[in-house]
Formats: sequence, structure tokens, C-alpha cells
Amino acid sequence: MRKIDNHSNSLYRVGYVAIVGRPNVGKSTLMNSLLQQKLAIVSPKPQTTRHRVLGILNGEDHQIILLDTPGLMHPKYLLQEAMVKTVQTTMKEADLILMMVEPTDCDPDDEKLFHSLKAFPVPKFLIINKVDMVSKEKLLPLMDHFRVTGLFKEIVPISALKADGLDLLISLILNVLPQGEPFYPPDIVSDDPERFFVSEIIREQIFHHYGEEIPYATTVQIEAFEERPGRKDYIQASIIVEQNSQKGIIIGKGGQAIKRVGKVARENIEQFIGRPVFLDLQVRMKKKWRKDASMIRKLGYR
Repeated sequence: MRKIDNHSNSLYRVGYVAIVGRPNVGKSTLMNSLLQQKLAIVSPKPQTTRHRVLGILNGEDHQIILLDTPGLMHPKYLLQEAMVKTVQTTMKEADLILMMVEPTDCDPDDEKLFHSLKAFPVPKFLIINKVDMVSKEKLLPLMDHFRVTGLFKEIVPISALKADGLDLLISLILNVLPQGEPFYPPDIVSDDPERFFVSEIIREQIFHHYGEEIPYATTVQIEAFEERPGRKDYIQASIIVEQNSQKGIIIGKGGQAIKRVGKVARENIEQFIGRPVFLDLQVRMKKKWRKDASMIRKLGYR
């Protein structure tokens, strides 16, 4: 990674922090709350995040590079295998791992997941999210249960949605990050390109507007992104599905469903990039794309 030279603060802290855990534990919500802006897409459905998303939290004496990751799972097809590989690669590159869980009793799968952390020789924090949903009487024994594993340098109860406990979390992160020079300019929040975030914003609306298998059988590919000074930017995006029947559902009767998705997505894109856009959405079918290795690579899944 490129470093920015000539930083005067010898106590400056900088490093990569991987946020990992099972689907739907609140990883993306945590990153957005720490950054105090929406960068990673979120939805009530599990497995919304498919890529590693990089967010940069800058302070006077620190630069925390947050890495949001897909949910850890037992993969059933090639896309999910690529998602799990992304998590593993991200943990190898991190200076600190934040393992997120919900405040429920630890099940056997969680125990296996914790055991797998031993392969990564960096500090690890256990982040217990959604603590506003349980009583202290339940939370304290749970923290003791995790503490005796000896895996975690810190155990931090938070509510990512309500931004509760995040100041403490940041201070604990800074205690373990190495000293160094900033990796990125102080005025950027990510090094991922606009095209990536535009595709994610569209995909987020698919998760919000369609049920059942549709969001999971769908991905988004940006075909054209033209900045046009004095006019609206032109963005052409393909919504890719696996079956013709799914194509019909995405479009909806008289095209009403895709119009609703396009309207909300366009508004969110304009808010994100700060300028007006013309969004041209198309739907095309690529049979079994989630199991197609060449398609997985083409779509940028690691």
C-alpha cells in the first residue's frame, strides 16, 4: 500500500482492521457507524455483503483502515466459496481482527469459528453486538464464557446501530495498532472506485425490493459510467439473473418493479457521488452465474 510521507506525529497509529463474523451480525452497520457515514450496503437479509469493502477512519493521530467482509458460512456454491476466501485473505492482511457475534448462547459452529482464529497471529477483539437487546444478567456470563477461551485481547459490548460503545472500541483499537505513517490521504474515505459503490447501491435496492431467492441469484455489473460536465452523468448497469423467470420478476408488470428500484437507487447514487445521474438499468440472464468460475472472476469476486 502507498504511504503518505513526512507525517510529523511520531505517535501516529495506522493499520488494517478486519471486521468478520457470521452473516447478519452487523459488520457493515459497525463500519458505517464508525465512519459516521454510509459506505457499506445493509439490509435485513443475511449475506448482503459479498466483497471486501475498505473504509478509512482518519483522526489527528491515527488512520484506521476498516475492512468489512462477507459473512462466514459453509459455502454451497462457487460464489460463496469466493466470499469465504475473501474473508480469509482479509484476515491474513489485517493488523487486528474484530470478530463480531450477537449476544446469544455460543453454538458449536461458533466454537469452530473461534478455533480457526488461532491461525492468524494478530490481536483479536470479540465484539458483542446488539447488546441493547439483552439484559446485563445475560450479557455478563456470556462475556465470561468468551473470556476463558483466551483468544481475545479485548471483549467489547456494543450496539453498532445506536453507536453505543464505539468510542471505547476506537480507543482500544488504537492501543494495539502499530505506529507508522498514514497509508492514504486524509481527505478520502475509501480507495474503492465509484463504479464499485454504484453497483453496490443498486444491489442493495434489489435486496430491499425483492424477496425469497431473487437477491441471492442477482448481481450488478456496471457497463458504462460517463461523467458529462454540465449534464447528468450517464450510468448503464446490468442486473444479472440466473433464470428467465427471475428476469420477469425483476422487471415486474409493465416494468413497474425495476422502475421503483431504479428511482431509489438513482437517488442514493446521487447522494453518494454528489452530482446528478441518469441511471439506465437493464436485465440480462446468465445461467448459473454463481457457479461459473469465469463469471465470478469477471464480476470481481476474489
